[in-house]
Amino acid sequence: MTAFAVAVPLTLTACGGDDEDKATADPNRKIELQVFWWGGAKRAENTQKVLDLYTQKHPNVTFKVEQQPNAGYYDKLATRAAGGNAPDIFQLDDGGLAEYAQRNVTLDLTKYVKNNKIDTKDIPKGLIDYGVVNGKNAGIAAAQNTPGMIYDKTVLLQYGLNEPKIGTSWEEIISLGEQLAQKSGGKVQGIMDPSADYKALWLWLRQQGKELYTADGKVAVTTEDVKKWFDMWADARAKKAVPTADLVHTANTGDVTKQLVVTKQAGAAFLWSNQLAELQKSTQNTLSVTAYPGDPKGQFARASLYWAGSRTTKEADTVADVLNFMVNDAEAAKIQGVERGLPSNLKNRDLVAPTLSEPEKITVALERDLNDKFGKAPPAPPKGHVKLRSELITAAETVQYGKATTQQAAEEFMSKAKAAVGS
Repeated sequence: MTAFAVAVPLTLTACGGDDEDKATADPNRKIELQVFWWGGAKRAENTQKVLDLYTQKHPNVTFKVEQQPNAGYYDKLATRAAGGNAPDIFQLDDGGLAEYAQRNVTLDLTKYVKNNKIDTKDIPKGLIDYGVVNGKNAGIAAAQNTPGMIYDKTVLLQYGLNEPKIGTSWEEIISLGEQLAQKSGGKVQGIMDPSADYKALWLWLRQQGKELYTADGKVAVTTEDVKKWFDMWADARAKKAVPTADLVHTANTGDVTKQLVVTKQAGAAFLWSNQLAELQKSTQNTLSVTAYPGDPKGQFARASLYWAGSRTTKEADTVADVLNFMVNDAEAAKIQGVERGLPSNLKNRDLVAPTLSEPEKITVALERDLNDKFGKAPPAPPKGHVKLRSELITAAETVQYGKATTQQAAEEFMSKAKAAVGS
């Protein structure tokens, strides 16, 4: 679920956020809230149904919605926030949470958590803590998720290859890509090249006892680490275990409809486990999902996405009530399923299980199998993480297109990454 930001000033004037203290005596006054998120068609459908359900229960509250694919989402959000016109409710991932919180865009939800207006008793403490930035609740976990390697089961079986599983090594996955390309005569160009995927780099580092960031939010990865990472995938490219640069570039946008495992141009893609169901709708082949390659201790349970409120909203109390509804209401949970990840509310996880499609059940099973294998979750990424992710894509693509050596690309990435994060 990659989305990118631009460096737009987000310092705002104090023009809202405290208006709940001026609440009107009329509980039936008309309220319209703006809601903004990114995602595919299924997410748009589910989210709209949840908002409609809220309106059904609170007829005076309506919603003006806006949604789009991943690419460009943060650009638009940053522009709106810089103009003091952030949506009342908007979606963030852990790459944008600290940045928007530290730039004073997000509504501080702390008092709503403390007074149970946002009920967290059935949400794991780790997921709540993962939404805290500088001591303030900047967002509420919409769901829990982990990276997932989504693969084409039909294609692998067609060419007599074994399905990957938890613990399959990076070397074995590259070999799988090489065999797939050979056996298919190049019709299937191996597996997706994940050298531009920050999740893959981060988990690969964690498997070696390293981290992407230090505890105080500085860049921890080194030039040598990044070069080794780029080298591994340059070698895979030389073996024709991964697709051409043009195909990889198309998939790097994050658009689920352009993933090479859906277009049948690669046998596996590196995404999020919950995206299996959405991708399955775009192909007649049978897809499945497993952990990213390597030791599963590199992976961790994380808030896949957050719902946040705008500090400038004039309806903070209602915003908090809507957020509470979206993460805790049982009917809302059934509508949303696991499209954004496992429900953050543990009771709702059990509730939605019978309603899930087969791909969704596979996702839940993976999360369950990984649960006792997860490594300790790091703190939420620091401000600048979204920019760092973008810089990794740029650097990786210079290697993929042969415009830079792995050393040059690693040095350029580190320079840009430290500038983005401020370390």
